[in-house]
Amino acid sequence: MRSSTSIAYLDGVRFSRALRAGIARVLSRQDFLNKINVFPVPDGDTGTNIAYTLQTVATALAARVDRHIGNTLTRIADSALDGARGNSGAILAQFFQGLSDAGGSYRVLNTERFARALRAGADYAHDALTEPRDGTIITVIMDFAREVQVQVERAAHADFVAVLEGGLVRAEASLANTPNQLEVLRRAGVVDAGAQGFVDLLAGAVDYMRQGSIRTQQDLDTIEIEDSMEASAESEMDLTFQYCTECMVVGEDIDRRKLREEISALGNSLVMAGSKNRVKIHIHVNEPQELFDICGNYGQVNGQKADDMHAQQATTHAPRGGIAIVSDTGADIPDDDMERLDVHLVPLRVHFGERGYLDKVSLSSDEFYHLLAEGGVHPTTSQPPPGDFRRQFQYLSSHYDAVIALTVTSRASGTFQSAESAASRVRSGSPVLVVDSRNVSLGQGMLATYAAECVKAGYSSDQVLLALDRMIPLTRTWGVLPDLRYAVRGGRVSRGKKAVADLLHITPVLATKPDGSIGQGGVLFGRENIVDKFARYLLRRASNGKRYRLAVGHCNDEASGLALLERLRAGIPDLESALLTEVGSALGVHAGPGGLVVALQEWVPIEA
Repeated sequence: MRSSTSIAYLDGVRFSRALRAGIARVLSRQDFLNKINVFPVPDGDTGTNIAYTLQTVATALAARVDRHIGNTLTRIADSALDGARGNSGAILAQFFQGLSDAGGSYRVLNTERFARALRAGADYAHDALTEPRDGTIITVIMDFAREVQVQVERAAHADFVAVLEGGLVRAEASLANTPNQLEVLRRAGVVDAGAQGFVDLLAGAVDYMRQGSIRTQQDLDTIEIEDSMEASAESEMDLTFQYCTECMVVGEDIDRRKLREEISALGNSLVMAGSKNRVKIHIHVNEPQELFDICGNYGQVNGQKADDMHAQQATTHAPRGGIAIVSDTGADIPDDDMERLDVHLVPLRVHFGERGYLDKVSLSSDEFYHLLAEGGVHPTTSQPPPGDFRRQFQYLSSHYDAVIALTVTSRASGTFQSAESAASRVRSGSPVLVVDSRNVSLGQGMLATYAAECVKAGYSSDQVLLALDRMIPLTRTWGVLPDLRYAVRGGRVSRGKKAVADLLHITPVLATKPDGSIGQGGVLFGRENIVDKFARYLLRRASNGKRYRLAVGHCNDEASGLALLERLRAGIPDLESALLTEVGSALGVHAGPGGLVVALQEWVPIEA
């Protein structure tokens, strides 16, 4: 039913409120959008990506109110570009960029100016795609923009409500037609998820125009979504490319055409959004670092991310329910355990000077130690930003009944606080619970795998948390640093302490403490036979009559790691399990090649 409300112009305040109403509608629908996501790949994250993109816009709009429509459009475009996630998020960001470029000079917009700005936004979004496909979000955006233009031209409408209602009707018809344009949608019995998200955005905005009110968060929490469409479990992902990869390139007068040519050969689903000074890139590739390296030739590369779509497909096609276990890549977990227990990782950042990497995604442990051995600028590591945790939490919470994240000790990193901040902002009925492991490296990895094994045994989230509370004090980690140069370069050891250690020919042992701090646990006298001396040190700390899990890690020195494992196996009579793995960059940056790490965990059986 058409409202009697008549709106002759849009200023920044009115447009901001309408868009926030549309965003609220999308946020309430993100789980459903994830559910029907089958194109371009059925990775079940379209709703999460669109919601994350638009939430960034909503936050920017809430922070400042400006009646100037041009200033508001610029703020929307900038925030959308910063927060753009996924294929649909990047397309929306470029749509808003077109709106901003066409309408940024006006204080208010009448319907004619608005129609032209919409068409510019649609053209920008279309041009951002290397291979536009009919039956997707871009089709619905184009149809909506054309219809608004037709409405304005035919009837000379000065009323935004009438114009937008007509555009929404056309957009809904275009959405309903998407299964006729894409066979994968027809087989799954769904419409395009990105297009549905755009229509939801329009519907919320038009509803505001009619009613003049925005649903509160309390209203959103009680919304019930009644949709009959369900994505087919038979939808299979194209496994040609593994990683959904994104980054931002910041520079001066970026040659976007040349950049597009260089990176288009790396994969598919390429979307480039932004301007000549800031370009957001989304593409599916097998080698994320190759993309980041090319982009580095055009400017500073920020906001790198690479999601494993193979793992996402497994999550999407599994029945909803259960508990997801998440850790940061400060935890060292063997690949076999990662796959067996389905532990999800959020990568730390590793920086060699101006060159950045995603730990254990675009930089393997072998590659890290190779770069470390080359010398030059000493690497640094940084915690995952809250946005990385939030995106992972949002996605997993739409597929699981609960999410438990286990982070590196809060006494050595801000990762725990970053994860907690992200968890508090997740919009989902599924709880996201963050636990401080009070441990590092192998010890943190042991706790994450223990939690995942509890999940496999059928534990509830409360039972998993209780099990972790019990196991954290029973899990300890020690490390030896035969070469203190790396710890000095990383700022963990002073030059004075290194000089004393060199003078006395001692090798320090670092250890985790019960409160989660990391400090000196003793010394080994002499620099020879480190494996035997470290083994004797550890055996004195293993109690007779207790059963243990043992993990030995090495920093690019497998022979020493294996020798240490065998010495400890021989000296600890009752081992529930024992494993050897390579230590990642989070600890390796300080230990350097030749470092050895050991974790012992008093074993408490998991009862099914």
